Amino acid sequence: MKKKYVVDLDKQERKRLREVIRKGRSGARRLRRAHSLLLAHEGRTDEEIAHGLHAGIRTVERTRQRFVEEGLEAALSERPRLGGALRRKLDGRQEAYLVALACSEAPEGRERWTMQLLAERLVEVGLVEEICDETVRRALKRGASSRG
Repeated sequence: MKKKYVVDLDKQERKRLREVIRKGRSGARRLRRAHSLLLAHEGRTDEEIAHGLHAGIRTVERTRQRFVEEGLEAALSERPRLGGALRRKLDGRQEAYLVALACSEAPEGRERWTMQLLAERLVEVGLVEEICDETVRRALKRGASSRG
């Protein structure tokens, strides 16, 4: 099968990749990507590169694709993560309220707070627009104090 993203490095790019590898101060992922691009330029298959670098075939494919679409630096560096899992859902004030609520008396007719009840209460009082019970669980686990 013909490759859709062919790595064709110019002299400057090859020199830059060799510098990254020679210095050895870069992170492991960056070094692996540099090796991957050099080997792809030499005409090695994705399977050969992946096997030689102890990487996944998709990793090699994505590195080639990023090089072709976005350039050398983009292919070597980590993709910035925006929002999603890294953005905290609750700020300090909201977490403090959640912990205080979890430590308070359970609602009438209940023996204890559930994660779902806590999530629903946070929405009811207007602290958040929406929140799932798993986020509540993680926030409580993160803020849990040691029993020792």
